[in-house]
Amino acid sequence: MSETMHVPVVVIGAGATGLCAALAATDAGVEVLVIERDDTPLGSTAMSTGLIPAAGTPEQAEQGIVDSPEIFAQDIARKTKGTADPDMALNLSRESAETVGWLRKKHGIPLDLLDGFTYPGHSARRMYGTPKRSGGELMGCLQGAAEDAGVMLLTSATVTELVAENGRVTLVRFQRPDGALEEVSCDALILACSGFAGNAELVARHIPEMAEATFHGHPGNKGDALRWGEQLGAAMADLTAYQGHGGLAAGHGIPILWPLIMQGGFQVNLQGERFSNEAAGYSEQAAKVNAQPGHVAWSIFDARLHELMCDFEDYRDALSANAVVKAGTLEELAKATKLPADVLARTTEDVAAMTRGEAPDPFGRDFTGKPQLAAPWYAAKVTGALFHTQGGLVVDDHARVLRADGSPLPNLYAGGGAARGISGDGADGYLAGNGLLTATTLGKLAGRAAAAQVEVK
Repeated sequence: MSETMHVPVVVIGAGATGLCAALAATDAGVEVLVIERDDTPLGSTAMSTGLIPAAGTPEQAEQGIVDSPEIFAQDIARKTKGTADPDMALNLSRESAETVGWLRKKHGIPLDLLDGFTYPGHSARRMYGTPKRSGGELMGCLQGAAEDAGVMLLTSATVTELVAENGRVTLVRFQRPDGALEEVSCDALILACSGFAGNAELVARHIPEMAEATFHGHPGNKGDALRWGEQLGAAMADLTAYQGHGGLAAGHGIPILWPLIMQGGFQVNLQGERFSNEAAGYSEQAAKVNAQPGHVAWSIFDARLHELMCDFEDYRDALSANAVVKAGTLEELAKATKLPADVLARTTEDVAAMTRGEAPDPFGRDFTGKPQLAAPWYAAKVTGALFHTQGGLVVDDHARVLRADGSPLPNLYAGGGAARGISGDGADGYLAGNGLLTATTLGKLAGRAAAAQVEVK
């Protein structure tokens, strides 16, 4: 690529968004080049559990699960308190089942409906994941599918500049590790280069409550899509929205996932006291944990939940890293965690009473319907983390990037963290899987629309 070459569709970023976009465009018979700054395609997806929500699927119907795109969109509206764009939420909800089916049937991605529990804010069991429930596994499958489809993937190449004429991107310039500058012309460009959670200045400006939080995301989240979009006159929205996590193992950087909480676990601060409704959502819990002394909390659970969590690769990694404490009695647990034994015992008994339905939770959580926690006990010291941002470039139903007046830019598309999501304008609107829903589905839509534009041309 020592000279300028032309590829009809260029994609910047080889995470889930970029690879789905490339697969969709290639399905239509259009040549695609994906440019990735890393040596290996990973992106934010590789650091996630790889779960994608889909509503109204055949698997749900077979299992008697009542769900539909309309119900899913209502869940999004409820969780975001009406701040998410309703048209975008409904469009993605309607596309979600087809996205999962397309990835499975057309490209062999092993996605199955998860058993066992419903995530916070979801009114139905609708989460799909790979066998290991691993974003790394999902990325490996997507990369394999892209290679099988003949997608051109250029790694270790950092895009430095977009050249445009009257808003139409005509040239993409990038740099190789040896400093060499190269360029490629295109008919359509898809921004799949994630959000800005790795840009401390932008986080401090738009999300000051998380400015001091641990960033647990891909380092490529530098806000490039926002910068390029602004240069081209694109509209932006919901820049205050983000996905946090109130369960990142302190000092280990491994997420202690939320099924532990949803199935009866709870969190205490260093005084041994609960401080919130942990089940409201793991994203908004991040700021609540960081507001506690030392910016940490302890997640408390038992052997039943330990066995449940062993299904998740992240939890197995936490065990290997000795990030989980085990004790035969509460007294031993208090000693191991250095929590005040009397307060921890009182808090645990309060949770037991609420589980039995004998007392209400002052924070509004419903513990009933789950088995009462019992020895042996487990605990993990956690902090609140910033995973990725949820605001970005405003797009339409076909993932076309829009100007402030609602008109589309001529040939620019965006998805995933580069685009405005469906989490509203804060942290409490994030539903589990929102990130990968917008990544896979907007990627699919962008790839198809870009391919159609090239064909029309």
